[in-house]
Amino acid sequence: MPLDRLTFLGLRNLQQLNVHPGPGVNLVIGDNGSGKTSLLEGIHILGMGRSFRTQQLKNAIQHEADALTLHGRVAGDPPLALGVRRQRSTSELLMRRSGEQVSRVAQLAESLPLQLINPDAFSLLEGAPSARREFLDWGVFHVKHEFFDTWRLARKALKHRNALLRHGRMDAQMLGAWERELALWGDRLDALREAYMASFMPVFEETLHELLPLPGLSLRYFRGWDHKRRYEDVLRESRDSDHLMGFTQQGPQRADLRIRVERRPAKEVLSRGQQKLVVSAMKLAQGRLLESSTGRTCIYLIDDLPAELDVRHRQIFCEWLEWMKCQVFITSVERESLLGLWQPATPLAMFHVKHGRLETMG
Repeated sequence: MPLDRLTFLGLRNLQQLNVHPGPGVNLVIGDNGSGKTSLLEGIHILGMGRSFRTQQLKNAIQHEADALTLHGRVAGDPPLALGVRRQRSTSELLMRRSGEQVSRVAQLAESLPLQLINPDAFSLLEGAPSARREFLDWGVFHVKHEFFDTWRLARKALKHRNALLRHGRMDAQMLGAWERELALWGDRLDALREAYMASFMPVFEETLHELLPLPGLSLRYFRGWDHKRRYEDVLRESRDSDHLMGFTQQGPQRADLRIRVERRPAKEVLSRGQQKLVVSAMKLAQGRLLESSTGRTCIYLIDDLPAELDVRHRQIFCEWLEWMKCQVFITSVERESLLGLWQPATPLAMFHVKHGRLETMG
């Protein structure tokens, strides 16, 4: 469901904001540094509990403000209110949903599924495996109800095994107990990821074909250990080398997505524009799969859509957004680069940001 109200206070250079976004395409126009990306950042914090611009959320608090306060309302019957507050004087993040305080960021995430397409999205091709693993787990989290508990228990077992490995003298009995736990939950986590990828791949391939036909491109899931071996055996046989390293070298925490073109890493073959379309196809496909699996729609945050895309590919991209009938927030420096791309029937709202003030455009 779309956001139908946003109220932000104390966010970077944005002045106090109280806006009713449209249910479809929301175009946000403004000069560099005007606050366009800050608007997307606020929505991201509201749904993810963290910023995509800084690891320290206190850095997103306006210089003269004591706190960052964000509220959003998700349309529905009844509507769903979400709130996040972060004070400068404390590291605690206060989160509320439907008027009640919540303790887990996952409770925000399940209420407001978001996909971000910005320059950082290139990390799906260029970055470390952790970026691709986060992308994968976002999808599994939203369509597999048992994922979060499975992921949490696997992480707990991994933490305990790593702690034992760092001891000067390992307790073999204790190590064996945690290895069995890690193997149990690691195998279940892998099964959930593999099942998700089986559903995701046809949707991704169809989406990519429409955006940018690349017959030589392949996307494969790597579980994090030899698929021919039982994970419990891998853990037991790697004790000595893991002990020397001080951590578990193989397992679901090393899972990855391998994206190649004719057996070469995609980042080495594709142009910047092609990379953006591949990454966008991955993000759009996740949203499509979310809707087909759960009936819920995803909200897209697209920072500077025109960058790296020619007019034809901008048009194709926008046609996909129209066809998906999702809520999307798109920023751009130039208004002209986003006009003429939409059908007359597409719900379109336009906003202008200047010196941190957001105003509705006619």
